[in-house]
Amino acid sequence: MTLDEVPALAQRVRAEVGKAVVGQEQTVELMLVALLSGGHILLEGPPGTAKTLIAHSFARATGLGFGRIQFTPDLLPGDIIGANLFNFQTSSFSLTRGPIFCDLLLADEINRTPPKTQAALLEAMQERTVTIDGDTLPLGPRFTVVATQNPIEQQGVYPLPEAQLDRFLFKQLVGYPSAEEERRIIAAHGSRQSVMTPDDWGVERVLDASAIAAAADAVETVRLVDEVVDYIAALVRGTRRVADLAGGASPRAGAMMAGAARARAAIDGRDFVIPDDVKTLAPALLRHRLILSPAAEIDGRAIEDVVAGIIDTIDAPR
Repeated sequence: MTLDEVPALAQRVRAEVGKAVVGQEQTVELMLVALLSGGHILLEGPPGTAKTLIAHSFARATGLGFGRIQFTPDLLPGDIIGANLFNFQTSSFSLTRGPIFCDLLLADEINRTPPKTQAALLEAMQERTVTIDGDTLPLGPRFTVVATQNPIEQQGVYPLPEAQLDRFLFKQLVGYPSAEEERRIIAAHGSRQSVMTPDDWGVERVLDASAIAAAADAVETVRLVDEVVDYIAALVRGTRRVADLAGGASPRAGAMMAGAARARAAIDGRDFVIPDDVKTLAPALLRHRLILSPAAEIDGRAIEDVVAGIIDTIDAPR
């Protein structure tokens, strides 16, 4: 596959997801960027904003094997990755694989389970492998986590550790739809007596594993000039020099930003990255990696304003 074919590929996925999901174009765009650059995405939004439907429809359109884990306080690491269970008929242990063995994993309400269970995802998200009783087992090369969380409820939730947040390429804020979009949602979904699946909405598979791999290989050929590399480094390092922040972005953030910018350029039909690619992706890529200082929290500063200020103060190359 050549770079010229990537925009059409992305448009086919958008069109299929759009059969089931009204609006949320930016979310689907970020999911495409994450898929083609090997990243994961955290969707944060109130209930009923189609986070689960987006993930399921995206998996259906891209041909990714879909798995779902409903995170609860009593969930154990073995419930995610699986375990070796004793078979009394054969008097031997046999591996029972957990739901993590899929292509696209929906980690629903990920912050409802304790950190010990959340940590079961760390190896899978970084190395795309899991370790069970000392044996390391590979996951698929395009293994992608789409996690969701509700920002409103504070009872019975566990904040995600910084080590896990840093493994997410993006944190996308899924808000309420516009007035016109909400009207379309009511008209399309309001007459249904039961929950509709992507298949019910006619979402078809338009990609397969080979096409995704070929598109990802094409993305790696996108040019990233030194001036843009310097700009990415300046943004990441700039987060460590802001008085309102107690913690800045890691070097991993810069590497991820470069890969994501390449994917966005390819989706946009270019074989080179421009500063606007970095600027557009920076809020979703940085907001979950930064920690407000106690003084900034007392003053009511918002992390979104801090990120915007960092982007505004660092000159982009021309």
